Amino acid sequence: MRVVIAEDQALLREGIVALLREQGIDVVAQAEDGPGLLRILSGHRPELAIVDVRLPPTFTDEGIRAALEARSRHPELGILILSQYVEPVYTAELLDSAGGGIGYLLKERVGDVPAFIDAVRRVAAGGTALDREVVAELVRGGPGGEGSEALDGLTPREHEVLELMAEGRTNAAIARAMVVTPGAVEKHISSIFGKLDLPATDDDHRRVLAVLTYLRAG
Repeated sequence: MRVVIAEDQALLREGIVALLREQGIDVVAQAEDGPGLLRILSGHRPELAIVDVRLPPTFTDEGIRAALEARSRHPELGILILSQYVEPVYTAELLDSAGGGIGYLLKERVGDVPAFIDAVRRVAAGGTALDREVVAELVRGGPGGEGSEALDGLTPREHEVLELMAEGRTNAAIARAMVVTPGAVEKHISSIFGKLDLPATDDDHRRVLAVLTYLRAG
């Protein structure tokens, strides 16, 4: 896997680089700002870009703007956003961009190495990895968004499964969180796919579509 990183804090950036390389992940280039990210993408063609929301010079939204521009130029590029705080409006913008995987994690999650590496691999493969705090904030945003009618037919348990899917949890992790069997989770997910009218392609792709429907409705 080929990864690029856009992060202005040198210590954090080097820490992430070292962590990824220890896991056999190839960090091919680094940048400190948005224009730098766009430059290194053209030369290295990575599968994933890890991007801080706030980059120089104003430290407001340069990172997310660069990430959205990167996605428009390279639609299959996975984008994993790191942020100090929950800023769900940026997640919504990423969800509206077509293409590869989407991730949004709080920076503190980097310290959970297994979970962080799992998120990196999942987003690079086209999946989702959304921080539970971001999911909670999106859900608190209230109903009425795109896809909300499609979710009305889900049972409370199916809503719970879908929320855990939005956090990026596997079936086994969902089963542990809900204290049910993996088979029960699979049945709930199959029912969700049916009620959301998602075509029977590969399960990973349908999981992403289901999560996008859920988050857009939130």
